Amino acid sequence: MTHWFHRNPLKATAPVAFNYYGVAAGPPASKICSDLRSSRARLLELFTDLSCNPEMMKNAADSYFSLLQGFINSLDESTQESKLRYIQNFKWTDTLQGQVPSAQQDAVFELISMGFNVALWYTKYASRLAGKENITEDEAKEVHRSLKIAAGIFKHLKESHIPKLITPVEKGRDLEARLLEAYVVQCQAEAQEVTIARAIELKHAPGLIAALAYETANFYQKADHALSSLEPAYSAKWRKYLHLKMCFYTAYAYCYHGQTLLASDKCGEAIRSLQEAEKFYAKAEVLCKEYGETKGPGPTVRPSGHLFFRKLGNLVTNTLEKCQRENGFIFLFFVSLVFLPCELYGASLLHPRGHPALLTATCKAEKWVFCPSCLVL
Repeated sequence: MTHWFHRNPLKATAPVAFNYYGVAAGPPASKICSDLRSSRARLLELFTDLSCNPEMMKNAADSYFSLLQGFINSLDESTQESKLRYIQNFKWTDTLQGQVPSAQQDAVFELISMGFNVALWYTKYASRLAGKENITEDEAKEVHRSLKIAAGIFKHLKESHIPKLITPVEKGRDLEARLLEAYVVQCQAEAQEVTIARAIELKHAPGLIAALAYETANFYQKADHALSSLEPAYSAKWRKYLHLKMCFYTAYAYCYHGQTLLASDKCGEAIRSLQEAEKFYAKAEVLCKEYGETKGPGPTVRPSGHLFFRKLGNLVTNTLEKCQRENGFIFLFFVSLVFLPCELYGASLLHPRGHPALLTATCKAEKWVFCPSCLVL
């Protein structure tokens, strides 16, 4: 099953030379500055390289972040921060608010912003892989793993690094808690989409698929709620996607719940559940059109023409027709006009998996360890 995910653009940044004349004391210090410059350039280059894979990204991120840690943490493993933390100014744009950059003279700001882009890269990699026509089991696992890593990075930045910033985060910008929460929950929801597709492929019980779909819809609703107080000019398109996926997976849940009821000879209730699925699918169709017409960050596509969307429409229609036929010829159950919401409970919980270089605060390159005083103020 192919998937379609909304993606915001990557953050852009100004070049950083890491030239500290009068501060860098000797060749070892100059080598560290040179390595910082080249490893940063290499990491930025990989963000837009379609041939880049998770191993390449991990190695490049580890290389840069381990060097950058020398600008953040004291080299003697004490709780004090590095004297070099505020020596360099860094500029980064925002994924939602376009090309207006934010600037801070703080290495922690650089760590957070670059880490944010690494997480976005993992989501984009997962999206490219999941969009293939015939995705293999190993590729599906890679999609799931990449989304878990992205969620872990976003979560770790929010909880461990952003609180350390001296300059408060601007409202509505990438590093604000509301946006990071939306990214975390969206990654969880999209990872579970892969689980649902796998469960359908392996012909698991409809009750399990319904529960997973219902939980996924709740994830999307939670992500949408996190963005509800943002300026619509920046968040409208993203929120259309989240609302669309919420309606889509609610329709999925009621469709498979209807199959469960039909298997239990509760044909009247099954028909009512399928009618509810039909209603939510119709809402999703409207939102597909609105998504394509809404201006804002993200791709310009028509989700209603995507395979993942069309397949559910056919499934809902065919299952409802089957229920109505069987009820007319065999069961003759009354179909209630009042729908009683079914009790569906989530069947799994995704635990975000972070990026090692971001999760290990003491991670430093050997060059720093053997040259603790080569950069002095």
